[in-house]
Amino acid sequence: MRRLLTVIIVGALLWGVYWYIGARAVEGGLTAWLEQRRDEGWVAEYSDLSTRGFPNRFDTTITNLDLADMRTGVAWQAPFFQILALSYRPNHIIAVWPDAQILASPHEKLTITNSKMIASVVFEPGTSLTLERSNFDLKDFGLQSSLGWSANIESGEFYTAQTVGKTNSHDMWFEAEKMYPSEGVLRRLDPAKLLPDLFETFRIDTTAEFDAPWDRFSIERRRPQITFLDLKELQANWGNLDLWAAGELAVDSQGIPDGKITIRAKNWRDMLRIGIDTGVVPANISKTLEQALEILAGMSGNPNTLDAPLTFRNGRVSFGPIPLGPAPRLVIR
Repeated sequence: MRRLLTVIIVGALLWGVYWYIGARAVEGGLTAWLEQRRDEGWVAEYSDLSTRGFPNRFDTTITNLDLADMRTGVAWQAPFFQILALSYRPNHIIAVWPDAQILASPHEKLTITNSKMIASVVFEPGTSLTLERSNFDLKDFGLQSSLGWSANIESGEFYTAQTVGKTNSHDMWFEAEKMYPSEGVLRRLDPAKLLPDLFETFRIDTTAEFDAPWDRFSIERRRPQITFLDLKELQANWGNLDLWAAGELAVDSQGIPDGKITIRAKNWRDMLRIGIDTGVVPANISKTLEQALEILAGMSGNPNTLDAPLTFRNGRVSFGPIPLGPAPRLVIR
């Protein structure tokens, strides 16, 4: 019995030493990372950084965090940020965000609110912290832009995982239910109030290939850029409007896409009317455009449904035979 008690006491002492060393290593690593960012010209300020959770957890809280990459102009402010991990699985963390935070770029500032914003993130073993998979859970998620728009999501989930058999490729899936644009956005999108105040569902299933891995260097140095996008499915429902899309795009080093996305739009006339009311579609070409879309819809076999490719070629984009203008650049800042 005395020998067993001795083993238990020694084991407990060794575990306590392990936890203390591990906790100091977590704090030291984060502190060093923030200091390195400051040395590179970042703003990287906080009021406290501490780890608790003995004996089985490393629960680290950073309070009054202020990060800004001066090269890109991207900045993030949060009253706290938590990184939670089991002491025997340090490469699997739970990240917890506050109920209010600010994300800013040179173009706008977003105030982000929520009642739940938690992520489970698994990294490959190693110091690079290469992302293996992640799962984000959102509740009562809200965005308020300095440009005057806002949006709310009652619930949402975002999932990523490395694509099997491919390098620097991730399968990504996002689904949101009951998306509420602000009143101002609704007035711009639907001034005639033909539709309800919420998007019932929004779902996207895609695989994206990048020119570099998503790891800690993605934050420290340069964000990986998309080289190929396989859109398996995009589905959005807003009242009686039903939009579906799928296709593939190759993206060059300038972020210019090339390829086709097949679009299927039910009750497209209402969509066209919204486009005219919001000024997206110039009124002087609305009749010509409607006639062209009538032809496209007739070719699909259902006059109420459009089924045509959105084609990206030579920096331009067109819908079926209708040119729409310059293609958007797919660049991650």
